[in-house]
Amino acid sequence: MKQNRLFSKSRWQLASWYAAILSIVLFICALGFYEAVAHAHRITIDRELKSVAGTLHDSLLPVLEQPGKIEPEVKELLPNTCLVETDCYKRDRFQSLRLGVIGQDKYYLRLFDLSENLVAVAGMQPELPQVFEREKWSTLNDAEGIRYQQISFLLHTQHGKNWGYIQVGRSLQDFDTYVGNVRWLLLLGVPLLVLLVMVASWWLSGLAIRPIYQSYQQMQQFTADAAHELRTPLAAIQATAQSDLMLPSLSEDKAKNTLKSIVRQNKRLSYLVADLLILCRIDGEINSNTSHKKREKIALANLIIEVEEDLAALAMASEIELSSQIKVSQPVEIVGDRTQLYRLITNLVTNAIQYTPAVGKVTLSMIEEHNDVVISIRDTGIGIAKKDQKHIFDRFYRVDKARSRSQGGSGLGLAIAKAIALAHHGSIQVTSELNKGSTFIVRLPLAN
Repeated sequence: MKQNRLFSKSRWQLASWYAAILSIVLFICALGFYEAVAHAHRITIDRELKSVAGTLHDSLLPVLEQPGKIEPEVKELLPNTCLVETDCYKRDRFQSLRLGVIGQDKYYLRLFDLSENLVAVAGMQPELPQVFEREKWSTLNDAEGIRYQQISFLLHTQHGKNWGYIQVGRSLQDFDTYVGNVRWLLLLGVPLLVLLVMVASWWLSGLAIRPIYQSYQQMQQFTADAAHELRTPLAAIQATAQSDLMLPSLSEDKAKNTLKSIVRQNKRLSYLVADLLILCRIDGEINSNTSHKKREKIALANLIIEVEEDLAALAMASEIELSSQIKVSQPVEIVGDRTQLYRLITNLVTNAIQYTPAVGKVTLSMIEEHNDVVISIRDTGIGIAKKDQKHIFDRFYRVDKARSRSQGGSGLGLAIAKAIALAHHGSIQVTSELNKGSTFIVRLPLAN
């Protein structure tokens, strides 16, 4: 694939699309995760702050009598409450105070009268504006940039009158630190994940495009092999004709021999073209799933006997003993194309006869196994080497000895047999041993 520009470019494009889409999804997921974490913590803090403020309001309500006035009971309830008008209101001192209801490290309390003047404070006291914020919820920043979440609402006396306003705030430093850590984790982690996505995309695009590239290579090889096979008889015809044209005169016998040679090469060319057309038609039926249109129920035993009778003369001429063994208790039928199945069995038997020495044997057998019918063609021929068995059904593949051109044929017989078996939802395989013979086994599903 590296040597083919078209597929390399396609792989880069496919990998780029993979990486881009997955990266976008990853960024969206990271952003969603970040927002979900931040939102969950914000909700938790708001609930916590609302709960503390509600507790303080409910605790102060029974002890407040006059609007804007801090009763002595308030100091008993909140021992560290400091009135703004007293000497205790100093920031340095407040840093060491601790309250029973409010933690000094996170929360602060402010009480305003109805005129929005600060009356008392408690808890930590950040350097925030000493003015009343009318909004119920607000977020403020101190001089150091630390954020605070604050809630404000009306405070009532025990008689139901408006006393003033209460503000309860909380430091968001721990929240910002946590969310900041999550943000940095995502900022560092997402690019690494994108890099892994890019590597994975390159690998996945290679896996995706490999079958296409293999098909492209097979098509190229098939085209080259077909061109070579077609060129051989054409070259022979041209050479024969040109050699006769160079003669000053041509006798009748010489002309007849030339015509016989041309007819012979033309027949070879016709057989090759016919085989190619058969392969193309079967491939088209498999790919388009239209082969069922010509299907019918076929009694395989009768078809095997018919093939045996038709090839008996060829076997006799080659001094080969051809026999059949039908090992079924009842008639066996499959659904298929009779012409194609006849061609399948004929090709295998012809191949067996062709590569079996004189006085050898070729045996056709049929058995029923589970929901399949198994057809075996066994010969005592020269056999096929292990390294060649996995390629024996490739188109135009020839084993040096077993499938040499000196024996004739187009090199497509076994390829056609495999294509027909696949078109009938079956399979074909070979077991062989050099100098001992070969067995071709075809499995086809029964009609039921």
